[in-house]
Amino acid sequence: MRLRVTAVATAVTLAVLIALALLTSRMIGPLLVRSADDELAPVLSAAVQSVAAGETPVPGSPNIHVHVLDTAGDPVDGQPAPVLSYADVRVLKAGTPVLRLTDTPPTRWQGTVTTAPDGSQRLVIVGTGLPGYSAAHGSAIRWLLIAAIIVAAAGALATWFAVSSALRPVQRMRLAAARLGAGKRLPLPTSHDELRSLAGALNDLLARRDEAADRLRRFTGDAAHELRSPVASIRVQAEVAVRHPDPELSQEVLTEVVHESERLSALVDGLLTLARSDAGEVPPAEPVDLTAATHDAAARCSDDGPEVVVHTPTGLCWVWAAHNEVDLVLDNLLRNASRHARSLITVTVIPGPTVTRLVVDDDGSGIAAEHRQRVFDRFYRVQDDRARSSGGTGLGLALVAEVVRRRGGTVRVAESPEGGARFLVSWRTTSVS
Repeated sequence: MRLRVTAVATAVTLAVLIALALLTSRMIGPLLVRSADDELAPVLSAAVQSVAAGETPVPGSPNIHVHVLDTAGDPVDGQPAPVLSYADVRVLKAGTPVLRLTDTPPTRWQGTVTTAPDGSQRLVIVGTGLPGYSAAHGSAIRWLLIAAIIVAAAGALATWFAVSSALRPVQRMRLAAARLGAGKRLPLPTSHDELRSLAGALNDLLARRDEAADRLRRFTGDAAHELRSPVASIRVQAEVAVRHPDPELSQEVLTEVVHESERLSALVDGLLTLARSDAGEVPPAEPVDLTAATHDAAARCSDDGPEVVVHTPTGLCWVWAAHNEVDLVLDNLLRNASRHARSLITVTVIPGPTVTRLVVDDDGSGIAAEHRQRVFDRFYRVQDDRARSSGGTGLGLALVAEVVRRRGGTVRVAESPEGGARFLVSWRTTSVS
């Protein structure tokens, strides 16, 4: 970064200085000419007055030449004719100065026409040489370019040290970040500037990293524990069946093995679904008829469980999701309600212009207020919950929250009018043309 900043700053500075040097060198010539014009103007005015009075003009300086010519350009003052072309004479008679660069040195002439006492027209001209005019251009551009290079080099050194000084706190911050342990944070600089903002942003990033790592550790530990339980149970039941080959006991063992296998399969499916969601694998969304999906889910419930009552609007009710996601939400909510309801589960679909709500009520013991925010965490179980003994994996409500959230919906839990728990799910309403 130091090299890039220094290179860019030096290149820009050098380009600007070279442009200024070229511009300044071109102004040297006009500056010398203007200085000569300022010196010739009063001499020309005095010479014109002398000729008009019939006197011989006298130059005020040995470097200035004064000539009196007729309108044809021939001298009438007895001096040698000046080195002027007929074109130069015509320009001088018009009152325009002439610069002769072919002379050595270049010469600047001014002139004007005046009337002598005898009525004749006379051209009065004054001129002076411009020594060093040509050399001034070359010397000026050469020294200005040398000065530009020197200034650019000095600017490059200053930029290098300035950038190095500015980046030194960043280097210290990088070294401090490399030595940070788990849970540690970068010290905030005392100055309220960009470095303090950077340190604060890095600390926020470290906090999110530690939180994600801690969540991953908890999730991995909980997943390993949950997977170990059904596997261990199946192994124990199988060992019992092998040691005691009793037909009645074998049937009981096989029933228990089937139960634990179903629990293991549900746990693995849940973990795979959460893993795909964490990896960003989301199936394409499409309009799903929530009314039909609700009736299908209620029909899938066990006949020996609580009664399931469904209240849906007349006609179709479309939400923006995927079919398997809606089925997953309904199955998990009804399965959770079945484990805790005493005798009744009520499912209600409430359509709306922008949001469609699904409400699942049960008449069980409900969920205490202090647990309602955490029941959607992975592997979280309310203390003394019956889910563990009834085959729950602790992933059902987490899956519900995840698939609803990634479609822009919401899910929350409250108290049901029947005294149990109420789960409210909101999806975006859509239409099918």
